[in-house]
Amino acid sequence: MTAPTNSWTPSSWKTKPVSQGVAYPDEQHLSKVLSKLDALPPLVSPSEIERLRYQLSLVQRNEAFLLHAGDCAESFDACTHENISHKIGLILSFSLILVWGARLPVVRIGRIAGQYAKPRSSNFEKVGDREVLSFRGDNVNGLDHNDRTPNPDRLLSAYFHSTATLNHIRSLLTSGFASLHHPSDWSLSHVRSPSLRREFETIIDGLSDALDFSRTIGVDPASTASYERGGGRGTVGEVDFYTSHEGLMLDYEQALTREFPIPASVLASSKTSTPLPQKAFYNTSAHFLWIGDRTRQLTGAHVEYFRGIRNPIGVKVGPTMQPEQLVRLLDIVNSDKDPGRVTLITRYGAGKIQNHLASHITSVQQSGHPVVWICDPMHGNTHTSTSGLKTRHFGAIINELTSCLRIHTECGSRLGGVSLEFTGELNDEGFSVTECVGGSMELGEEELGLRYQSFCDPRLNFEQSLDVAFLISNHFKQERKGLKPGDADVLYNELAGRFSTKAA
Repeated sequence: MTAPTNSWTPSSWKTKPVSQGVAYPDEQHLSKVLSKLDALPPLVSPSEIERLRYQLSLVQRNEAFLLHAGDCAESFDACTHENISHKIGLILSFSLILVWGARLPVVRIGRIAGQYAKPRSSNFEKVGDREVLSFRGDNVNGLDHNDRTPNPDRLLSAYFHSTATLNHIRSLLTSGFASLHHPSDWSLSHVRSPSLRREFETIIDGLSDALDFSRTIGVDPASTASYERGGGRGTVGEVDFYTSHEGLMLDYEQALTREFPIPASVLASSKTSTPLPQKAFYNTSAHFLWIGDRTRQLTGAHVEYFRGIRNPIGVKVGPTMQPEQLVRLLDIVNSDKDPGRVTLITRYGAGKIQNHLASHITSVQQSGHPVVWICDPMHGNTHTSTSGLKTRHFGAIINELTSCLRIHTECGSRLGGVSLEFTGELNDEGFSVTECVGGSMELGEEELGLRYQSFCDPRLNFEQSLDVAFLISNHFKQERKGLKPGDADVLYNELAGRFSTKAA
């Protein structure tokens, strides 16, 4: 990636129309908060960001699989040891199932440590007989109807809650929490579906045998005990984990954007036709940021900001995106066609994917742009239940995901990952949330109110998330065993039919 043109600066987005902007009543207060943020330490480093760029280039070459997952929107109150540990445990469990079936490394990016803002379709909502500002996320205003005035101090709170979350994640992952010597600690105590427990236990038994065999022949990665005595963690004890959020609040993103030297190792290994600059602008609030479906206007402020940062970025692609618009957007944010730079996150809805995905794939293929394709089967499949709660049918999520796998195969492409809204949160009795209907435990609409905890969009719970993991894992396992094109439809229909739901 060459340096952005001279017209780009971290603040040049201010010359463009801003979608989803926030009107603060006290601009002077906002300015003081942004000055404070500008002086605070970065949350992530350029070397971590560059490592993710490289790993995403492996996903692009079908040498790894991307798992992008976490909350629809984080809350400050949910920043607890238990919640963070359960989220990371679910991500590790999900990725272990994928690795076991696909025999590919998994790149883990959490929607965590910064996913506090949410776009809204309207600036106002009706509460009884009065109109109030819409809730825009904890870093803007409060969920309580009487706390809807945007407050700049919430941006500082977002920074410090992100810092606390990231610090705890790093502490977990460097203390043996991710060790493959005890994967049952991540999830089996939370899984109540007998079939899921059996499938996960089968993987654990196979993994245990593999580790025992490795020790027997003298290829023993460092054990947890060795690490605790000061030794290295080894392959089975360590994982890379990256953070992400939607880059919605551009004032905040600008304040955390810093110019740093590009790491010498990256400069030395670069194979681009145009030499890399010695320095680049990195957004240090997260490793990976994405442009939402509501903020991807070609001449808008968000695209202007995103084109100048060196972080790998995502772009949400929905049914309103025209193929030629998608290519023009790629021309803007990745003019040098750098590998690992852009991830396209498709989100159509089960009923619309057939009409749009193939044309998007074909247009990108013809443009020569290198991209990672991942499927978000969540956002296009939201509806309101008869009780008035927002929910998603598990069957619709699976239908979009299996359609995505099939269409990529038909187009000579490959699905590189998934983007899911899921949670490992448990209530005080140790039960998972009840926000999406269906799955192997056949959660019905009448049960949604039991443990509905999301203040934004409905999330898959522990069991439903592992259902998806096994579906994807089984697909790639069949592919490894020589799935023929003629067998594809049978497999996709089998996968889609496996999770029929009484509520669908």
